Formats: sequence, structure tokens, C-alpha cells
Amino acid sequence: MSELLSLEEAQGRILALAPLLPLEQVPLTAMAGRYLGEDLRAARTQPAADLSAMDGYALAPGPGPWQVVGESRAGAPFARALAPGQCVRISTGAVMPEGADRVLLQEDAERAGDVVHAAQQPSPGRHIRPRGFDFRDGDLLIPRGARMTPARIALALAAGHAAVLAARPLRVALLDSGDELSADPSACGAHQVPASNAAMLAAMLAPLGCKVSLLGPVADNHTALAGALEQADSADILITTGGASVGDHDLIKPALARWGAEIAFWKVAIKPGKPLLVATRGVQVVLGLPGNPASCFVTAHLFVLPLVRASLGAAHPLPTTASAVVDEALPAVGARREFLRARRLGERVGLAGSQDSGALSTLAAADCLIDRPARAPALGAGSPVTIYPLDGG
Repeated sequence: MSELLSLEEAQGRILALAPLLPLEQVPLTAMAGRYLGEDLRAARTQPAADLSAMDGYALAPGPGPWQVVGESRAGAPFARALAPGQCVRISTGAVMPEGADRVLLQEDAERAGDVVHAAQQPSPGRHIRPRGFDFRDGDLLIPRGARMTPARIALALAAGHAAVLAARPLRVALLDSGDELSADPSACGAHQVPASNAAMLAAMLAPLGCKVSLLGPVADNHTALAGALEQADSADILITTGGASVGDHDLIKPALARWGAEIAFWKVAIKPGKPLLVATRGVQVVLGLPGNPASCFVTAHLFVLPLVRASLGAAHPLPTTASAVVDEALPAVGARREFLRARRLGERVGLAGSQDSGALSTLAAADCLIDRPARAPALGAGSPVTIYPLDGG
């Protein structure tokens, strides 16, 4: 149980524990950031008719001139079919009248009274958005597991849907523990530090629409921890920070055992973040993160967010990577894979500051993590590296 797992093995084991949440109908207006629980197919054709792509004149076939016999505008189509030699004034997005086969641009039209000549003849089909060019009834538009962005919400609405299936919101309990933690950052003794991990984690979870409850900070004693854990009975996922290492006052493991949780594995071969703890209590999942802020953030990015995304139905829950070029030399890596807090400068990337796991100023300045494999040799400036973008840090 004390074996150090690789990043990928730990992620795989954690994703296998993801709670299966029931699906519910959700109005599309409330779907921002949530994951689609079904394949979304079009319930209508878009556009439903041939439309003009420009302002001008919808022309009947033939060389012209054309007699203007009416107008077609968006929301108010011309009601009759055109005869040869006829045209209608038309606006962008308006329905093409029956019998029209092209649109003469307004700037290419020469109009005298109700007669239109073409300074430049448009070819048949020109400046027309044909029926169904965007999508047709029954087309697969958005696959299950896709995250609903603003554009996807607009697409789903245009496809004739008012609501879609999505997993119910995930219930996440956050528990900071440690005698050194102060709940009030403005009243913090020299022997204390303000409790910040739970607030940081809550902010990381906010874009995913989780229902978050804060249970700490809690002192390092069995009674306080037991009382806090009782409040997590209804949580789908419990995330603890601090107290999961091997010190005399690291009490999370025995407290979880008394609560009824079973340790699945402990310790991952990464730096920062080695003392990651994973446990289960029935269908509940517990992730015990390190107490140092940088370690807490890195493990949350690599393990918590993927677990949450998988629980919510994401097709691709793992964090994304990118390539960059390091702008400074990096030393050789030891036995554990390292994740360096860094900042992108165009296509180059540099360290954001001290890599001490307690350095919050470095964490706040970082917008990516440099991924350095275990036992990797030293790198010179200009060398390629893999990074994990942090979407704002």
C-alpha cells in the first residue's frame, strides 16, 4: 500500500472510482460548463429554407433586366413564385423566393424605378445559403461527454432543443485540517497560517458547477476530525488537505478508517504531491491531498479535477498538455516526476519563482506546469518541454 505509483497508474485507478451520477433534464440556459449526458442530434434543419447571404436582389434565371415585384426580408418572405424576368429586393438572412436562383449584390445592381440591371452578372447559386448547409434533422451535432461551451449551447438551441440530459451536480466536501490553520486570515498568530486550500479548491471546482461544502479548518485531533467527517456523509467526493503524511500528528488516515473508509492506495511518485491518499467509503471517494498549497494545487489539477470531470460525464477528463521551449536551463530530475510552476512567454516558458511547495506567490504567478520526467537529464535553455496549461493559474 506504500508503493509509489506512477502518475498514469494513479490517475487510472482514481478514474475507475468515479461515482456514477444520475442524469437529469437541464435547460440549455443552465448548461454552461456542464457535460452533455447524451448524443445530441438535430431536431430540425438549419437553415430550414434557402436564404440570401447578402443584401441585394433575388433574381429569376436569365440575363435580365429584371422587374422588381416585391421584397423578401428576414422573418417576412415574399409569398409568390418569381416569373422569368422578375426579381425581389432581399436582405441578408431572408428566404429566397421560389423561382430565384441567385442574388445580385446591392452594389452590383443598377436600378431605375422598378427595373434592375446587373453591372456584374452573378452565377447561378451565388450568395445563397442553401437549405440544410449548417445541419439537417437527425445529424449528430454534439457527442455525449462534450463540455457545453457558449457556442455549443447556441448550436443545441438552434437544433431545436430547449433542454438536454446532464449528470446532476456533484456534491463535494472540502476538509482542511491542521492545528496551524486559522479560519480568520486577519487574526493569525505567528504560529499559524491562514487556511486557504479549501477556498482554492472550491475556486477550481466552481467552473464545473459542483455543490461544494466547506468543513474546516479542523484541528489535529480525533474528536474534531470525526465531527467534520460526519458532515461529509452525503458527499459524493470528500477532499481533505493536510494530515495525510506520516508525522505523529497526521491523523487523517486513522480518522478515515474510523469513519468507515478503506484506503485504496497512498503515495504517488511525483513532486510536489507525493503523499496523495485515495480511499473509498461505499460509493463515496476520498482524496487526501497534501497540506502545502503548491502540492495541494498540483495534485488537485492532476487528480481531483479529472475525477470530478469523469463523474460529471466528461469524455476526456484528464488535463491537456502542450509543447513549449524552456527559456532557461533546468537541472536534472531525481527519482520522482516533477511539475514545475512556470509562466508562458509566447511559445517559451520560464519558471515562475521558487519551487518550494509552500510558495503561494509562485503558484499565483504560474499559468502552466512544466512536466519533467523522473531521472530526466539537465536541460539547456531552448530545449523542448511538455507543459500543462492552467487556464489562468
